[in-house]
Amino acid sequence: MKGLPVTIRLLDPPLHEFLPQKDEELEALAVSMGVQVQALKSKVDSLHEFNPMLGHRGCRLGITYPEIYDMQVQAIIEAACELIKEEGYEIIPEIMIPLVSHVKELEIMRANAERVADSIISRSGVKVEYLIGTMIELPRAALTADQVAREADFFSFGTNDLTQTTFGLSRDDAGRFLPFYVERAILPNDPFVTLDQEGVGELVQIGCEKGRKTRPEIKLGICGEHGGDPESVIYCHKIGLDYVSCSPFRVPIARLAAAHAALMDEG
Repeated sequence: MKGLPVTIRLLDPPLHEFLPQKDEELEALAVSMGVQVQALKSKVDSLHEFNPMLGHRGCRLGITYPEIYDMQVQAIIEAACELIKEEGYEIIPEIMIPLVSHVKELEIMRANAERVADSIISRSGVKVEYLIGTMIELPRAALTADQVAREADFFSFGTNDLTQTTFGLSRDDAGRFLPFYVERAILPNDPFVTLDQEGVGELVQIGCEKGRKTRPEIKLGICGEHGGDPESVIYCHKIGLDYVSCSPFRVPIARLAAAHAALMDEG
């Protein structure tokens, strides 16, 4: 990625997804940690959530377990320092704090990240620029983007989760009935495939306008499967986003759609 911008999202999924579940896995981990199996099992059970997608994940993990995000920021900045020092690279890592709903969360997370990053940079003896931004994936964050922008160098609109939280739909389960909605013309498209411009898109536009009102130079984009959907890409261009991000196999389609959008402007 030399010479290219790289955005690294800090840990987002719920903790229980990273923990061992099988007895043999728990036993092996208990031995390596020097703790009782039952104590470890009780801890794993206590972290289980009934609705994890709306639970203890994203920046909420960073708030309650700051050492997790500190560790990740340390890894990012140490790697950047090493490549600048030893390889002569020009690197500006972009650290993304996920699932922010209130500016206070981002204020705390940014202060923690800056503390860790600046300490490492000071020890390394090299100059490293870095950006700290957030993923806007909750309606409240979009509606209060003018406040959130006080603490963010960039916004990346996470339209997968923003669609889930705006519609109140589970992306993992809605496939059972969404085809019926499209077939009956209740919805024009699957909102997880093509961005819902009237609802979710409106929130993105509000977030853009409010974010730029506070920080005119803020970098704005979306990430998620919508970034590879031609109709969605054209809409993102129309409302003034700087970039789209999508799965690697959809990049050619996204580039073609972006080119078409630019040509439509010229026409």
